[in-house]
Amino acid sequence: MTTLPDSRNRMSTRLRLTLFVLLGAQFMLSVDFSILNVALPQIGSGVGLSSDDLPWVAAAYALPAAGFTLLFGRIADLFGRRRLFLAGITLLVVASVLGGVADSGGPLLTARVLQGLSTAMAAPAALSLLTTSFSEGAMRERVLGLNGALLSGGFTVGALVGGTLVGLLSWRWAFLINVPVAVAILIATPRLIADSRAPEKVRLDVPGAVSVTAGLLAFTYGIIDKSVLIAAVGVVLLGVFWAIELRAPAPLASVRILKRPTVKWGNFAGLVVFAMESALIFLMTLYLQEVLHFAPLTAGLIFGVPGLAAVAAGVIAGRAIGRFGTRTVLTVGMLVQGLATAPLILLGTDRVMLLVLLPALFVSFFGHVTSIVAYTVTATSGLPDSEQGLATGLAALSQQVAVTIGIPILGAVAAARAVQLDGIRLAVAVDVIVTLLAVGLVWVGLRARAETPPPSVTDPQVEASEQAATH
Repeated sequence: MTTLPDSRNRMSTRLRLTLFVLLGAQFMLSVDFSILNVALPQIGSGVGLSSDDLPWVAAAYALPAAGFTLLFGRIADLFGRRRLFLAGITLLVVASVLGGVADSGGPLLTARVLQGLSTAMAAPAALSLLTTSFSEGAMRERVLGLNGALLSGGFTVGALVGGTLVGLLSWRWAFLINVPVAVAILIATPRLIADSRAPEKVRLDVPGAVSVTAGLLAFTYGIIDKSVLIAAVGVVLLGVFWAIELRAPAPLASVRILKRPTVKWGNFAGLVVFAMESALIFLMTLYLQEVLHFAPLTAGLIFGVPGLAAVAAGVIAGRAIGRFGTRTVLTVGMLVQGLATAPLILLGTDRVMLLVLLPALFVSFFGHVTSIVAYTVTATSGLPDSEQGLATGLAALSQQVAVTIGIPILGAVAAARAVQLDGIRLAVAVDVIVTLLAVGLVWVGLRARAETPPPSVTDPQVEASEQAATH
């Protein structure tokens, strides 16, 4: 395992390259989720899918990405994080080539399923490699800050790149653009990153793995397909999973971890933050293209402006956590995300509303990425390396489930109104209310764990001054 040197938080060249590779992989996987959104009409006409079938292009990716993330996070702990990461990136190459050459709906949907599986394999492994490559403290918080910025920025860049590729080349390049990047990652990873795994071999919890995977698949499918019965079956299976974990000798998800307030409330915050913001991007895509009648390329470019806030927030958030603590930064970030979204309830049919939309999205994205950084640090800090795969798997799972259920839930709210703009306004209002309610719950839930952040480098003078202040 590569660890951070004690030279005042300075990274070696090798660590910088490691960071570049892992963050690049996370960014690519994030872009992969959203890059096809603006290209769906062209994809449908290209492979013969009807308009009713187009939502399954996204769902075919989201179902395995959400359903298998926790399982693969644990497999990474047991059998090697680098090994699983490389397997996931390799599968992404295969899936992207298959999607890029698809000439009918079957191969294209198969490619999306394989891309979802590759994300479930590679995303938790990459995040786990990040947290085990950098010692807990200020440097890891900065690294996770950059990771959070790129994760959120990936959704925005995906819309921008997707619109550009469709406008200038072909929808097929929304798949094929992954291939050279993934190949470069496959070449660099074995040379830079040492493999790591849990120090002790334990048996894989097969009943737990089956129940949680089936439960997540059923739940997300029920949400996407608007089937209350199937979603309820998913909830029951997740309850079975919880019961299994209470008794399993080698549980897939340790109850001790799941009962930690930081893990529980950190992941709850991540679920709300990702669900509401990904749904907001979807709603604003509809607004720009179907209410204001902008072309896909123009709509993608519009998202590029507030996307700059994601980069700034990722850099600032890590430093803020080191100064104010995760609880404060997380709740303030969520509060900014919710309040900045509120003006979008007033959107109208005139293009002058861009003067409201762009600043609101800019500030909202800033709060959103700040929240992502803080939730990731909250949900993965204070754990041994042997449990980092599980903790990061849970964090990645929260993200995947959130982006899977957020869009269909608020999409259904928007569809409840006959006039599209009225539906978008209603959905935005629900977005704001849910986010602000979650702020209160997270603030109270983390109250017992509120912390004064320790110095990033052990300093005897700091420790002595702290002891004197205590006495």
